[in-house]
Amino acid sequence: MKEERFFYVPDAACKKELPQDEAIHATRVLRLHEGDNIFLMDGKGTFYKAVVTMTSGKRCTYSIEEELPQQHPWHGHIHIVMAPTKMMERVEWMAEKATEIGINELSFIECRFSERRQLRTDRIEKIVIAAMKQSHKAWKPAVNELCPFEEFVKQKRDGSKFICHCYNEIEKKNLFNILQTQSDKDEDITILIGPEGDFSMEEVKQALQYGFQSVSLGTSRLRTETAALSAVMMAQLTRQE
Repeated sequence: MKEERFFYVPDAACKKELPQDEAIHATRVLRLHEGDNIFLMDGKGTFYKAVVTMTSGKRCTYSIEEELPQQHPWHGHIHIVMAPTKMMERVEWMAEKATEIGINELSFIECRFSERRQLRTDRIEKIVIAAMKQSHKAWKPAVNELCPFEEFVKQKRDGSKFICHCYNEIEKKNLFNILQTQSDKDEDITILIGPEGDFSMEEVKQALQYGFQSVSLGTSRLRTETAALSAVMMAQLTRQE
């Protein structure tokens, strides 16, 4: 059986041509030709079955044959927020795997103990798109720019908000247990993951003042990217259809 080829085309229904980077992949890597079948994803919940109508150099045009709206596979809006690690490879790995498992939004925060204070989100965006195509996700997660911790926690947000930390001096509950027992599975959730040195005590207390709940991810001490992915898994296991 021939493998289905997916391409990310924002506003696919309104256009007739693949974006240049997708067109180059279609023509030069996959060597598609007129008459070949492809699938388009708009990142907003719809797939499109299409046929290639022309390939030329860096161009590839298409004609849509069928619109295929998808049902969202989980409840609510899952928003993961993490302090980027010093090694970008670990941030990129987390973004890729979180997209494959399923999130709605990915944000980055600069904390007191952050090891990285600059971030190229355009690179993260490309990795997210590639993971979305590979895992056949109909929705593309939003990727937000690096934001100072204080500025982020002050922003008004719907739903439940959690901050994961390792301080025994501050009472915390198990995140998975809380998510399992929530009565409203459609409620949005925002989960903060700190840097390798954890959030500062002051940051945790500040988040609590702005309505975040103090939580743990279990008894193991996790690296930042592992903690973020654990939070994704917990959210998914409690938000599945």
